[in-house]
Formats: sequence, structure tokens, C-alpha cells
Amino acid sequence: MFEEGNRLKSIHGPEEVFDFTLGNPHLPPPPQFIERLQDLANGPQEEIHRYMPNAGWPEVREKIAVDLIRRNELPWTGSNVVMTVGAGGALNILLKTLLNPGDEVIILSPYFVEYIFYIQNHGGIAIDCPTNEEFCPDPETLLSKVTNRTRAVIINSPNNPTGRVYNEMELDRFSDGLREASSRIGHPIYLISDEPYRKITYDDVVCPEIVTFYDDSVIITSHSKDLGLAGDRIGYLAVSPRAADSLDVISGCTFSNRTLGFVNAPSILQLAVADCQEVTVDCQEYGRNLQMLSDQLDQLGFEFIRPGGAFFLFPATPTVDDVEFVQLAMEENILVVPGSGFGRAGHFRLSFAISEHMVAKSLPAWERLAERCPALGRDEERALD
Repeated sequence: MFEEGNRLKSIHGPEEVFDFTLGNPHLPPPPQFIERLQDLANGPQEEIHRYMPNAGWPEVREKIAVDLIRRNELPWTGSNVVMTVGAGGALNILLKTLLNPGDEVIILSPYFVEYIFYIQNHGGIAIDCPTNEEFCPDPETLLSKVTNRTRAVIINSPNNPTGRVYNEMELDRFSDGLREASSRIGHPIYLISDEPYRKITYDDVVCPEIVTFYDDSVIITSHSKDLGLAGDRIGYLAVSPRAADSLDVISGCTFSNRTLGFVNAPSILQLAVADCQEVTVDCQEYGRNLQMLSDQLDQLGFEFIRPGGAFFLFPATPTVDDVEFVQLAMEENILVVPGSGFGRAGHFRLSFAISEHMVAKSLPAWERLAERCPALGRDEERALD
């Protein structure tokens, strides 16, 4: 889709192609981060470019721990934290630590597709656990997927691709199911909370702290979205101080950080983000984009669940074949991604992490696309049923 987008832009011009494919945040980092980075670049240089412990600068890890205490009041220390090369780096070092060949990791669909490849990287097997029609995790479905080889479950809230934020009741029920499953198989199942979109929410939605619901949990995050640093690859991993094997897991992740080739997260970025944990990009433009697209798609008859966070919409396709719909959209110079790529056919994902100007300019193209789809016929069929 990226290559096709470039081809269409070369033919029609970049202003006439509406690329909703990539979750590539376009908002600049907040001023506080820029100021901190400038202070570091203009300050003393004797120490900040040297080798450090593989888990990251100790003072940075302590600052992350202080922020985690502020968020959820667990007894965090810097020893619970590993600074990582983004959330992708964090997931890989954790999976390398947890998995033996043939171990299973449950992923909730629809899912971020790279989970499958990360799990396979380390000899694991990805097990698809579908959420319900409202993209809510179901404890009974979870229990049906657990075997003696289950080692972890990955949960992603706010979710990519749906934007779904799991509420406290849903997390409580899911955690109960996970505890039951762990007891049944005789070893802890780790709950891996991948949450790079945690600070990007709408309509006064607040993301619950997953570590307060389940002891054997690990937070994975990056600052790609909340600080607009997607290309800088900086994040962290934090193992709950209540986890049974927390120190062993941290030791394994620290070692894996080196053996997988990351060694450590970039020094100057660690130091910069450590003082920006309560800062985020201005999400108002994302909110306006969401409102514009929601209003238009709803008026045109598309069915979707309004996202509580992230910057994605995941509507149902008005055609049976989601790939066919994506190709039809391309004929109107609209680029979106088929839901089958995320483990949920019959949907499409669009990212509204683009300029407000381009969202507004795309609205007539969405109207033309709707006119070419059999949405009205589908509504009649439902009425007849």
C-alpha cells in the first residue's frame, strides 16, 4: 500500500491522494521535549555518550519508576524497568526471555500483525483469540485457547487497529479468567500490556492501569505516539513488582537487550524522555479528524465502533471481500488497509494521523466511494431478514 500510494501520488499529485494507511504520527513533539533535548545537546558532554548498563541509565529508570508510582501506586523501583528501542524492541526482548521453542502466546484479534512475527522470532506459536463484535476480550474464549504451553497473553489498549479501550469491568473479568487459566495449568501466564497509545484518548476516556488488575503483568510502551517520536525508537519495559519472577524476567530482558543487538536504548533519548513522562502531544487535531471522519462515514452508512483512543477507525466493509473494497477505495485515491491483515476480515483500517486539511479534502472522495458500494442493498437484505 505504501508503494501504491507513492505511485498514485506521482500520477495525481500528493494533494489528490488520501493516504490513511500508516499510523505515522505527523504532529511535532511537544515543546518540553524539544527544550530538554536542546539542553542536553548544549550541556556537558563528558558522560551522556558513553557506555551504560544494558538496561539503561539508572537515573532514567528511577524517573520512570516514579512516574509509574504516580500512575498506579505500586512499589515500583528502577530495577523493574528496562529502557528499550521502542515497543518493538521491548516486545522482542521480553518474548526472547519468556519463550521456549513451542511455547504459545495468545493474541487478541483483531491484532497488530507484527505480534505474530515477533512471537515466531523466538520459537513461539501465536494463538488467535477473537474478541467479540464490539472488540471486547471474552474470558471464556480465552480459557478455551489456553494449553499447558501457554506462556503469555498480549493485550493492546487503546487497540491498533480498532481504537478500543478496555474498561475496568472488562479488564477485571479478563484478569479473573487469566488467573483461573494460570491455576489450571500450574504456572503463571504473563499478561503483556502493549500500550503506546495510552495517552491518546477521546471523549474523556481514561485507560485503566492493567497492572492493578493482574500481578504477573508487564507494561510495554514507546514514545512514538505520545511524544511524536516514531522515528527515534525509544520506549521501555516495566515488569510489575508484584510478578512472581519479576527480577528473573528483568535479568533475562537485560541480557536479551544485548544479545538481540539492541545493547541499550539511545542514550540522549533516554535522558530526554525521562523528564517528559507527564507530557504528550496536543491531541486536539486527532480529535477533530476523528469527528470529521466519524460524521462523514456515519452519514454515508458505514458501520463502526467509535474509538476511545489511538488514531484508527475500523469500520465494517460494505462489500463481503475487504480486499475488494480496499481496491475500490483506491480507485477514488483513498488508501486504507484490509481488516484481514489484522485478523478480522470484513473490516478496513484507516489512520487519521494525518493533517486536518487532508482529512477535510478527502470527504468528497468518501462520498463518491459510498455511491459505488452496495451499502443500501445490504441494509435492505438486513431488513428482509
